[in-house]
Amino acid sequence: MDSILSRIHPWPFAGWTTDMESDASQYNILNLADSFIEQMIKIRNTLRIMSISALILAPFAIGLAIYLINHPSFFNVLQTQGEFGVILSVLLGSVIGISSIWMIAGIRQYLLIDSWNKKYQFFVSRKNEIDNEIASEFISDNDFLE
Repeated sequence: MDSILSRIHPWPFAGWTTDMESDASQYNILNLADSFIEQMIKIRNTLRIMSISALILAPFAIGLAIYLINHPSFFNVLQTQGEFGVILSVLLGSVIGISSIWMIAGIRQYLLIDSWNKKYQFFVSRKNEIDNEIASEFISDNDFLE
């Protein structure tokens, strides 16, 4: 009877899985999680460089904009150049605003990456502990059987 059902449909009852299928799907899920973590590790350094650049470049841009605004000839340019002065002041204001947002985002990203690193290190150490426990139980069970 099993051979007839298997010829009609390989899995006659939807939702039924064998132990082998269950192990394979768990293995695939674990592999997927591991590959995701590996990809995160690869892009972690890029994200760290971006956050550090935000922490360096944003204050530099803010400082430069503030220097230009505080320069004695800045108000002369605003008064004499008309439309260019208005555009310049809008651009300097947007440089300060965008750089402030970029700096805050860089700080948050750096803290997030640091937090993720700590959690990942905990995950790796815990995984190694569990693997060692399972391996020691397996070895002790094999010694008991012999």
